[in-house]
Amino acid sequence: MIQSAPARTEITSVILYEYPFNERIRTYLRLEHLFLRLRELMARSTALDHHFALTTIFEVMDVGSRADLRSDVLKDLDRQRQSLMSYRGNPVIDQLVLNEVVEQLEVFFAALNGLPGKAGQSLTENDWLMSIRSRIGIPGGTCEFDLPAYFAWQHQPDTARQSDLRRWAQSLTPLADSIHLLLKLIRDSGSPQKVMANAGQFQQNLPQGRSFQLLRLAVDPDLRLIPEISGNRLMVSIRLMKHEGDGRLHVSSDNAVFELTLCS
Repeated sequence: MIQSAPARTEITSVILYEYPFNERIRTYLRLEHLFLRLRELMARSTALDHHFALTTIFEVMDVGSRADLRSDVLKDLDRQRQSLMSYRGNPVIDQLVLNEVVEQLEVFFAALNGLPGKAGQSLTENDWLMSIRSRIGIPGGTCEFDLPAYFAWQHQPDTARQSDLRRWAQSLTPLADSIHLLLKLIRDSGSPQKVMANAGQFQQNLPQGRSFQLLRLAVDPDLRLIPEISGNRLMVSIRLMKHEGDGRLHVSSDNAVFELTLCS
């Protein structure tokens, strides 16, 4: 079930920003964002929340429509499994935890590999859902005079709507579980470091011969700073911005300390 997928761990004392170094991780982060939103909306009881839950399912289908997405996820699951298998027998590694993660990777690989086609493809056979999908992107396109059957569905008991949403989201669960686990492993690969931005600017050269997939930046919300991040395989550049009285973002002139994590 989507709602049982592990939540992304947030550090409540800071604002945590993430920057992907490639398009594949960018897609994973977008899907994770949608899956977490879907889980929260499905757990609520109002018809409006369930409308946006259904909208989110369609967004997942749109993001997941890329032809090579499933192939990329399967390759990453297998790559992570092979990497972790190399730690078997290492005395400094908790073998019980290692075996649990390897087993998870194998289970998620089998579940995702067993699904036909792209994310949510089975839902495209539901003409009623597809009629909603065709109009949900039109401003006000799901009014009762446009989609009376959908309007009637929104007046069903909340438990009935939740049951439908869980059934429709079921086909997305293998992808959701895989994305959550892959991103967790990537995030866990990095070690945070305290760095200083001088007059709102920070640059760091990246080590030669090492490929990073994700940057994580944790900043104290009391500083009221907003990072603009850019990066490639050679360098990371960060500008710390601040809202001024004119409502625009300006580069901060203050020195500021924040936490930076590079994840491979």
